[in-house]
Amino acid sequence: MKNYNMINVDDRWLGRKRQQGVSVVLVAVSLVVLLGFMALAVDVGNLYVARNELHNAADAGSLAGARQLYITVDDPINGTEVKINDGTDPYDGVNYLSAEGWATQAAQSNGSQGEAAEVISARRGHWSFTNRTFTANPSTEVVDLHERTTDELDLDTNFINAVEVVTARQQSPVETFFASVLGIDDVDVLARSVAYIGFAGTLRPEDVDQPIALCKQALMNPGGNYSCDVGRFIPEGDQTGGWTNFEHDDSGATNAKEIRDLVEGDGNENEMYFGEDIATNNGQVQSAFDAFYDRWVDETSREVTWTLTLPVIDCESGVAPQNALVGAVTVHIVWVVSNAQENKIDEFAPEKMGLAPDSEDVEWPGQWENASTDGEERWDDFVDHFELQFENGDPADWRKMSIYFLPSCSVHEPKGQTGGENYGILAQIPVLVD
Repeated sequence: MKNYNMINVDDRWLGRKRQQGVSVVLVAVSLVVLLGFMALAVDVGNLYVARNELHNAADAGSLAGARQLYITVDDPINGTEVKINDGTDPYDGVNYLSAEGWATQAAQSNGSQGEAAEVISARRGHWSFTNRTFTANPSTEVVDLHERTTDELDLDTNFINAVEVVTARQQSPVETFFASVLGIDDVDVLARSVAYIGFAGTLRPEDVDQPIALCKQALMNPGGNYSCDVGRFIPEGDQTGGWTNFEHDDSGATNAKEIRDLVEGDGNENEMYFGEDIATNNGQVQSAFDAFYDRWVDETSREVTWTLTLPVIDCESGVAPQNALVGAVTVHIVWVVSNAQENKIDEFAPEKMGLAPDSEDVEWPGQWENASTDGEERWDDFVDHFELQFENGDPADWRKMSIYFLPSCSVHEPKGQTGGENYGILAQIPVLVD
């Protein structure tokens, strides 16, 4: 028995030695695996840092490029204002960059881990929210925004509304720390960004000129498209427009002095936000109207149109005390009838009306004159010439305290931030979409 016990103790001792040997091997293998994971984590983290920095560069580039697609600049040669509606380079890149040039320059000004971001491509094109796709298109043609819905333009790849930028680290790839033991010394990294320029929605201070909000229903044709072919007037029922104080979180623009001061001022004092209600008033505010009439006379001498940019509201449920802001529109005020002129059409009906000097490309004819002393005859001819109509198509009549306007068909200086619907004014500030 004693001899048997000795053999049993030795076996147990040898078993423990073998277990210790296996444990050492497992620990060693585990350490190698852990170190491998740590190395992988370090290298992957470094790649993510490099990619995020490249992505920031691509974002900066696409936003800078998209912002230049529809702009107005000062001509560095002649000192005059030039409208660069399509982002083309009118001076062959010597004095002014194209949208792609601005995108490239902005992206390259950003670095990645001390290395300059490489721009693989910077392209103008069309972004579709319906398809969630960017279609490159080098076109420099300006697409007519009128008689088109926002949805229709979304599917028109000839409507240039976006810039895509792809950045990379290829000339100076991202070096690895530990993956080199596996034969991976460096890695190429790419990033892509698309910025979209839409229609004016969020309006910055002084983006609109007068405290008059126009109903989108008065700007649309029967097919639901923005139309600049027919003139309208305020007031007409409850779906043409009304006074506004430009304020959000306010019910009713009822302070006559406040509205009058805004008429005599420089437009909206505060930023206005797309989709939110602004305070409105569909009633007659005599002092504000009188101030508007006086300013119209001062601006035009009742001989040329007065071009204004005004906020657009949704009037499906009528005007006041609040209506949702849906965009901005540029219109030409062609005539205003004061309270005292209701029964004086012979004296005050228009005798001539031309387009304002800064609106020479509007699609209505430029100069009209009628020497007839009969006010009703002059008025009928005037209304027919400028196609001023009721919603049902009947010619507009002569009535007191009315403002007659034509939606503008020309390309306008962009306003505010992307976010509104199509009423003929593109935004000035783009947004990232991809």
